Amino acid sequence: MEELKFKYLQRLSELYPTIAQASTEVINLQAILNLPKGTEHFLTDIHGEYEAFSHVLKNGSGSVRRKIDDVFGNTMSSRDKQALATLIYYPREKMDRVKKEESNMEDWYKITLYRLIEVCKRTASKYTRSKVRKALPKDFAYVIEELITEKAELTDKESYYNEIVNTIIRVRRAEEFIVALSELIQRLIVDHLHIVGDIYDRGPGPHIIMEKLMKHHSVDIQWGNHDVLWMGAAAGQRGCIANVIRICARYGNLDILEDGYGINLLPLATFAISTYADDPCQCFGLKGTSSYTAQEKEMEIKMHKAISIIQFKVEGQIIRKNPGFKMESRNLLHHIDYEKGTIEIDGKIYELLDKNFPTIDPKHPYMLTKEEEDIMERLERAFLNCGKLQEHMRFLLNKGGLYKVFNNNLLYHGCVPLNEDGSMKSVRIYGKTYKGKALYEALESYVRKGFFAVDPKEKERGKDMMWYIWLHENSPLFGKDKMATFERYFLAEKETHKEKKNPYYSMLENEKVVDSIMEEFGLESECAHIVNGHVPVKSKNGESPIKCGGKVLVIDGGFSKAYQKETGIAGYTLIYNSYGLILAAHDPFESTEAAIEKESDIHSDSIVIKRVLARKRVEDTDTGKEIKERIQDLELLLEAYRSGMIKEKI
Repeated sequence: MEELKFKYLQRLSELYPTIAQASTEVINLQAILNLPKGTEHFLTDIHGEYEAFSHVLKNGSGSVRRKIDDVFGNTMSSRDKQALATLIYYPREKMDRVKKEESNMEDWYKITLYRLIEVCKRTASKYTRSKVRKALPKDFAYVIEELITEKAELTDKESYYNEIVNTIIRVRRAEEFIVALSELIQRLIVDHLHIVGDIYDRGPGPHIIMEKLMKHHSVDIQWGNHDVLWMGAAAGQRGCIANVIRICARYGNLDILEDGYGINLLPLATFAISTYADDPCQCFGLKGTSSYTAQEKEMEIKMHKAISIIQFKVEGQIIRKNPGFKMESRNLLHHIDYEKGTIEIDGKIYELLDKNFPTIDPKHPYMLTKEEEDIMERLERAFLNCGKLQEHMRFLLNKGGLYKVFNNNLLYHGCVPLNEDGSMKSVRIYGKTYKGKALYEALESYVRKGFFAVDPKEKERGKDMMWYIWLHENSPLFGKDKMATFERYFLAEKETHKEKKNPYYSMLENEKVVDSIMEEFGLESECAHIVNGHVPVKSKNGESPIKCGGKVLVIDGGFSKAYQKETGIAGYTLIYNSYGLILAAHDPFESTEAAIEKESDIHSDSIVIKRVLARKRVEDTDTGKEIKERIQDLELLLEAYRSGMIKEKI
């Protein structure tokens, strides 16, 4: 052990070769521990709504406006504060409008620059100069650093700073400088971003959201079942591919695949138009609004039915290949009486709303036709060979996982599967039994195997497990007894549509159960929180996102437009800064244009969940623990230098 410690100190000495360098680093790290804790921003269930996501990212769920209030207090009108906030969110677009209305732009530039500099100073004040430097835009780095590190009491330099601002305006760089300051404020207002699942499906721009996340300075992602579905599709899992295409068709978003990812859907379209030429496909109407022509809409409805039938066949094959999944009850095609147009489910006969199944052989209902097999082969190759999709999925793998413990908060998308008595449910996967944290870790390992395993059998299991995670009752990302896709399409009886939730969801007010979950993941329940999404909070019905006295925060409030009628709002987000936890409820986002023109902000209402008596500092965080360990190691290195155990490298 001593020999290992000595080797480690030798390696450390290569980074800090002298007493002076090691001492300086200890001083720096000790100082960082006393800085205020960085602001964390939590979002979940974005579901492709890229405009609303982008706006919430820009405004930090109200953090920008709060910072403006802190800086200017009662010295600026509410209208001017909102105008300044809108400028920070959309600097170029806002300035284009100002130039049409403002008669003296030089005065406007001067006032605006001074205001932005003050906000930027306050925003940067909780970070080290080194961290701020790394965030500075290259073109204006020196000038911004000079301006935001100016001390109010240093009157000797007042004319120097004024001249910098005047010169920026004189050389016609004011607009670019305003953009640079605005983007810097956006960057510094939130130190770290948490995405608690479901970036994909329903909305029109998940690929745009992924591009934004890949450029973000600090982010982690807890996968949702919709994200894992897309990961499975990217890995070539046929059940996942069919589901991804069906959902895109259902919400009128096939252009995500065709334009966003360049996946060719022409073979499917040709097949659908030919096979369902005279079929109105009434059960497969599109959800939401779209700009399609009548002809385009008709084609998409037919494609919707074609891929749905293919999905039911492919899923039947997966279920029969994996008897351990115990999902035979979800294979329904062989229960259809194709002559009568009825189906038997749980001993009861139901009439089908759609009785036209030209591609199903009643004797072999789960067998793909030659044309369907050809389509699936082409789609499988297209998903596997799509460079942009693979890049996005690699990012999810690198930055994500099924859960995360961070600063005494437990983040996961769905649930921890429980039994009726609140105990953790044991789940059998490929011959082994898991529950709680171990279940999460086993499932995550299979997701990674689906991409990286060398053993073909393990890779295939990993791919099938992604489909399992998408819809299985024992999946912590789904947590319902079934996904009633077939019933919702083909049966009018609402009783068949019901998806019974795991007991977890009815026990979120049970402190004993919540504490046991926290303990399972290694948290101290007194000051910890669970943050999750997945099930929309129906705010309009009086449901609260705050459960169990604030220990559980369910922040899916309906980012997706498809859910906003149910929830009554457009989502919850969470801010965790040095003063405590703030829950933000959002109004529906009209459009980027409206946000600029009307200076409307979707942040609507804030609830302070927890306010700390003493402001939290870096030393109170997980990063602080790592820094303290680093300081201890450096102090051991200093002892080794001073005792002569290790020589300085001068």
